[in-house]
Amino acid sequence: MSDLEKNSGGIPIRPLGRTGVSVSILGLGGGHIGRAAIPQQEAVRLIQSGIDQGISFMDNAWEYHDGESEVRMGMALEGRRDKVVLMTKVCARDAKTAAAQLDESLTRLRTDVIDVWQFHEVNYDNDPQWLFGPDGAIDAAVKAKQAGKIRFIGFTGHKSPHIFRRMLDVDFDWDTVQMPVSVMDRHYRSFLDEVMPELTRRQIGCIGMKSLGGGGQTVLGAGLTAQECRRYSMSQEISVLVTGMESEQDLNQDLEIARNFTPMTAEEQKELLERVRPVAGDGRFEVYKSTQFYDSGYHRDQHGFPPIGHVGDSPEE
Repeated sequence: MSDLEKNSGGIPIRPLGRTGVSVSILGLGGGHIGRAAIPQQEAVRLIQSGIDQGISFMDNAWEYHDGESEVRMGMALEGRRDKVVLMTKVCARDAKTAAAQLDESLTRLRTDVIDVWQFHEVNYDNDPQWLFGPDGAIDAAVKAKQAGKIRFIGFTGHKSPHIFRRMLDVDFDWDTVQMPVSVMDRHYRSFLDEVMPELTRRQIGCIGMKSLGGGGQTVLGAGLTAQECRRYSMSQEISVLVTGMESEQDLNQDLEIARNFTPMTAEEQKELLERVRPVAGDGRFEVYKSTQFYDSGYHRDQHGFPPIGHVGDSPEE
């Protein structure tokens, strides 16, 4: 994949696997943009500014902030829908509920078709079994694609490469996969080592995320710069790196990184990996792998886990 071709906003573009579409190497994350601390109109302006400056991949999910992230993105896409590849995620594991969630997403996003529809948080060992079981959500995805409601089908997760391998072992022609891609990853439950080679072999578009640890941990705790972390992730065999942006400052920082991006050499990557090795082997900066802290409440409920902070509490408490 070429890192030299750029769009009109000066951002490098790459093919989204074998889908036939290309996307900016920088994507805008829906998880942050729906937060209550960001006024709705401010979030809409931020999304529109990103699109106008060349960000052509939009990330979202049915459950983000009780649908507010999709609502805001739908408002922002008015008059700009044809400028982006729009992705959202479905949380349900059964076909009926998945189809209902898709219709809700289409309404909120104010569109007739979602470009990439992905199964959200495939983090539990029995998720593949549920998705592909009788009346599993995969049936809803196939029917939605046949009906023209979605174009491409993928899955996401941040917990364990072995669960991803189970999904990839299923006889299904995946278009995309979204997974953590960070400098810490090589040292702990590595998606880059255990999953990326298969995605590359099958030309499945890889959507990277968690380049700063999900909450900036690799910058705040490991002493790295955002530029180092983003550049490392963009230097891997991904189609796009989704980043969380909450302000114009965040947007401008990531735009500058993307526009000035040059792939890290093998030696540069080796040096950075060695620098983080002493603190990377136990998952302390990848808590989305090592704990349930980043797991969606919807999916914890779905699998019968207690809310975070209540493990071990007695019924009386």
